[in-house]
Amino acid sequence: MSDLMRDLVECRSDSNYAERPLSLIWDGQRLEIAEIISRWRGPVEKGFVVQTADKKVFELTYWELSDEWKIQPL
Repeated sequence: MSDLMRDLVECRSDSNYAERPLSLIWDGQRLEIAEIISRWRGPVEKGFVVQTADKKVFELTYWELSDEWKIQPL
C-alpha cells in the first residue's frame, strides 16, 4: 500500500474539489485516467474506482478533513 502523503491525484473541480479524477501518480509515473468505473460519497470522503489508459484499476479515496488522497491498486 502507498503512503498517503506521496499519493497524488490530479482532478477536475467545478463547484467542489475532487469531482472528477484525471490522472494519478503511481510508482513515480503519471497515469491518465481513461474511465471512472464507479464513485461514492461518504461522510468525510469521496471515492472512485478508476481505470487508467494502460488498463490498470485503482481505488481512489479523497479524505476531506486531512486533504489527502489514498490510492489502492485493485
